[in-house]
This record gives sequence, structure tokens and C-alpha cells, in this order.
Amino acid sequence: MNLPNKLTIFRVILIPFFVFFMLTSYFPEYGKYIAVAIFIVASLTDMLDGKIARKYNLVTNFGKFMDPLADKLLVCSAMICLVATGQLACWIVIIIISREFIISGFRLIAADNGIVIAASYWGKFKTVFQMLMIIVLILDIPNSFFQVLGVILTYVALILTVVSLVDYIIKNKQVLKEQK
Repeated sequence: MNLPNKLTIFRVILIPFFVFFMLTSYFPEYGKYIAVAIFIVASLTDMLDGKIARKYNLVTNFGKFMDPLADKLLVCSAMICLVATGQLACWIVIIIISREFIISGFRLIAADNGIVIAASYWGKFKTVFQMLMIIVLILDIPNSFFQVLGVILTYVALILTVVSLVDYIIKNKQVLKEQK
């Protein structure tokens, strides 16, 4: 197993630890800081594994499948935790997770037809803003600037989620037409 794939697996392994520190009451003073540190490390592995795989020609079918899945698991777990803690509205998370299911479905249909749907810039921007939103919301700094920043990041992430969905559908609508 190559390094990018190990980083992807490491990211998946971090998720239960993140959720534990995010939701446990055992560490009321500093649990959220441990959770945000785990989330940041996991987010950085998402960026790092792709760069290493492309730079050193270590792209594998396992990585193509697991890397986006690990990303979705991390971000969706974090947003569900934020709903549980009352920091994020359920309807926003439903829209974001729905987009992920729709794109995953598109990718499955495309793969069945021998078509690879690459990540778009809109999708990458969406991921970055979702991760920034999650970090700011977890930290929940009691300062009006950070409270407003959290709201802005939430709505920018939501808008980018919808824009990236529309972009994927428009660019890949032939996938639905070209079914076997």
C-alpha cells in the first residue's frame, strides 16, 4: 500500500476519534480543541494524499474510490456533530449531504460506462469552504467577528455546494444519456 492510500486510511481512522472528542462530555474544557485539531490533521491529509499521488504517479483505483469517500465521511460526520451540538441547522446539512449522494451516484453511473468524472474547481472550493466553516463552528469563539464569520462561511459553503452540483450535472449530463 502506497503513502497516499495510507494517508486516506489514516483520515478514515481519525473520524471516530474526532466524533468522540466532539460529542463527549468527558473533556468539557478542551474536547472541542482536540476535535478541531483532529479535524485539521485529517483535512490536511486530504490535500496531501492527492498531491503526493499525482506528483509521484501513485494514483490507484483504491485511492480514486477511497479518497473522495474518506473526505465525505469526514465532512459529513463533522456536520452531523454540529447539528447534534446545535451549531448547524439540519436543513443545511441535508442539502450538503444530498449533493454528495447525487454526485456519488453520477460517478457510479459514469464509472459503469467507463467515464471518469474528475473533481471540479467548484467542488474543490466547496470542500475548502466546508472545512473552514466546520473549523470556525467547532471553535465557537464567543466573539462577534467569529460568529459572523461562521454564518458567512456556512452560507458560502452552502452556495458553493449547490453551484458545484449544478456544474457537475451540466458538465456530465451525457453520463445519464450514455447508459449501457
